[in-house]
Amino acid sequence: MKLLKDFLVYASVEKGLSKNTVESYSRDLALFQKFIVSKNKRLNSFSKADILDFLNKVKDEGYSVPSICRFISSIRGFCRYMMIEKIIREDPSENLQSPKKWDRLPKALSFGDVMALLDSRTDGPAFLRDSAMLELLYSSGLRVSELVSLKVGNINFEAGFLRVMGKGSKERVVPINARALNKIKEYIRELRPAILKKRRSDYLFVTNRGSAMTRQRFWQTIKKSGNQAGIKLSPHTLRHCFATHLLEGGADLRSVQKMLGHSDISTTQIYTKVSTDRIKKVYREHHPRA
Repeated sequence: MKLLKDFLVYASVEKGLSKNTVESYSRDLALFQKFIVSKNKRLNSFSKADILDFLNKVKDEGYSVPSICRFISSIRGFCRYMMIEKIIREDPSENLQSPKKWDRLPKALSFGDVMALLDSRTDGPAFLRDSAMLELLYSSGLRVSELVSLKVGNINFEAGFLRVMGKGSKERVVPINARALNKIKEYIRELRPAILKKRRSDYLFVTNRGSAMTRQRFWQTIKKSGNQAGIKLSPHTLRHCFATHLLEGGADLRSVQKMLGHSDISTTQIYTKVSTDRIKKVYREHHPRA
């Protein structure tokens, strides 16, 4: 539909949103459009009740709370665009309440499970690359999108940190530990030249085609490594572990916020709830009067 295409161009060109965000808008709104059409309505004539019906539908279909929050964000952005273009007079998404993200806490592995995962060895010639990527995720708490877009020049091997371009094109500096650095050095020395075959690439992690690793391809790697270690993983599992283990070790919330690249500290505070739950569990299991 032309209206949806025009909005995506607006989001990309005028708003300057990232490619990943625009792609998320496209997927979310395509699903929403399909739902609106099924109700014999047009995409420029839905009501707040239609939005709520859609959200209830995706909830019943098993979509997670963070996914539903993303649907709401996409629909709100689309409604604001229609208001700006005077396509609609009233915003049907106004005062729409997002479901609380606290309802669905991120799942963090124990430190022992993380070590078992990172120490496991998968079959195949790309082991050095895949192992370095997993180690870096846990070492520095990167998003998968940040990991696959990382360039060789972003790493300062001497000082032990890397520069990351995060959401909203905001750059941040993140520490990297010696174990991850050593694995990256080994990958660069032993495997990366063989993968590139005299081709040139600025990207740190490359595929056999000489291009940057994709999120989808790395997700397959995560699943394979998790299955081999007997651990259920999601693309964000190691990022959750990074934050949770730092807080459990005594790190302050502001520092963790900076390392994760959260613009709002309330997003980081969810991990304090995870750590509190962990403390309560330990207390119940070990205190004689609990």
